[in-house]
Order: sequence, then C-alpha cells, then structure tokens
Amino acid sequence: MVALSEIDKDINLVKGEHAVLLIHGLSGTPLEMQYVARMLHRAGYAVSAPHFSGYGYEKGGQTKEWGEWHKEVVEHFEELKRNYKTVSVCGLCIGAVLALNLAAEKGDEVAGLSLLATTLYFDGWSIPWYRFLLPLGYYTPFRYFYSYREREPYGLKNPQLRAWIAREMTEKSTSAAGSARIPMSGIFETDKLIKTVKRNLPRVTAPALIIHSLEDDTSTVRSADFVEKNIGSRKVRKIFLDDCYHILTLDNQRDVVARETIRFFDEMIGSEVPPSSQVELDKVRVA
Repeated sequence: MVALSEIDKDINLVKGEHAVLLIHGLSGTPLEMQYVARMLHRAGYAVSAPHFSGYGYEKGGQTKEWGEWHKEVVEHFEELKRNYKTVSVCGLCIGAVLALNLAAEKGDEVAGLSLLATTLYFDGWSIPWYRFLLPLGYYTPFRYFYSYREREPYGLKNPQLRAWIAREMTEKSTSAAGSARIPMSGIFETDKLIKTVKRNLPRVTAPALIIHSLEDDTSTVRSADFVEKNIGSRKVRKIFLDDCYHILTLDNQRDVVARETIRFFDEMIGSEVPPSSQVELDKVRVA
C-alpha cells in the first residue's frame, strides 16, 4: 500500500543529456507514471514526473482553470530545457492532451511525444450515458455538490491490480490510479482544454507516438484516429494494444508502453525527422 503522504510526491530521476517530462492524468498522481519513469531512467533518460496542483489529486484541493494546468506544464518543460540537451514529453489520458497543448505552443522545442490513451472523446464502454450532460450542469447549482465517481474497472483489465485499486479507493479515496472522484469543475475545464487542442492539432510539429488500447473503457480509438488525421507532425507512429484498458502505464501491457516509448524517443533524438514534404506514418498493432 502507498501512504497518502506519498501520493502527490514528484518523481525526479537525474541522468544523462536527454530528459522526459511525464504528465499524469486528471485527478491522478505521479504514481500512475512510476513504471514508465523507472524504465526511461534505466534507458538513460533524466525523468521528471511532477504532481500538477489543481489538476492532480489533492485532498481538499480546488480544481484550477485549464490554463493554469498548461502554465505549470510549460514551467516544468522550460526548467528541463535549461538543463538538458533535449526534452521529450509523455502524457496519459488528459495528460496526453496537455502534452499536445504544450507541443502546439513550443513547436520543435519538443523532441518527441508519447501520447498514451489520449482522451479527446469520452466514449468508452464504461462511461455513463449521461456524461455528455455534465458540462451543462456546471451552470447550475448542481456543480457545487456533484463529482463523478470512478467505477469498475478503474481503467484496468488486470483483475488483481483492479481489486487492489478498488480497495485503495474505498479506504483512502485515492490510489495509484488516481482519485475516487473527479469534481464537476475538473470535468468542465477538461472539456474546454479538449476543444482548444482539437483546434490546435495542426500546429503540433513534434514527432508523435500514439499508443491506445483497442479495449479502452474511457476513450475509444476514435481519439487516437483523430490525433493521427489532424496532427501537424511529419513523423507519426500509432500502436494499438489488445490486452489492457485505459491506464496503459499500470495495466497488463505497461512493459510494451515503456519499451515503445523508449524506442521512439531514442529514434527521435538520434536521427533527422523527414523533410516537410513527407509524412511518415507507421501503423502497428501489438498482440
């Protein structure tokens, strides 16, 4: 079990000339990214996986506007840029959306993107039918007392891990997979962020690796396909996984996620990106 005092602790692993910024999911914690962080560090990368205030899990904390989330991501990115030769960015779920927003602003300063379970549409099989009505509720008194409660399968296909997460959420209101509840304000700010990123995707030029589960319970491959078709990057690789749900960094194929992310970043910092007249697209399905 993980102590609550450890939930929101930053992960900082120092090594080498090249760094990776990891962005956890909405109402999540750096623990979501711990395995990928460790594997990246073992592969020679310095790793920063901060806890983002007003976005990540905070006991009694208040959700900030999405522009504040972005501002904090930029600050961490720029700090790494001052100290390392290159900085790549990896995000999970809404963390991937924030990574895209950063890349739209920073352009070629971003060495590479690893977009894990990018969520531009909440259309997975575990999402309740009334999800599309929630933004409307923000403009009513409903917003003061409603929060979306996470439910089975908690984004996890692995039954043992899912059972552990369920116990943690019941006993502590949070876990390595994030908070048991997402406030209405967080949902509202997320929807505004997503609209902005959809509009700005053509401005993203950093090489992009898109990894998505075919069985994602939160967001179907529609999100991955949207990114692929609209991103301005000249180098795009898309990988589908078939033995996990939404939280790719914790579930059955986390080793594939880490390995492919490392391989992609290694390629990007060690080779030239194709000329602007070419678009290199790899489609891979991992069994």
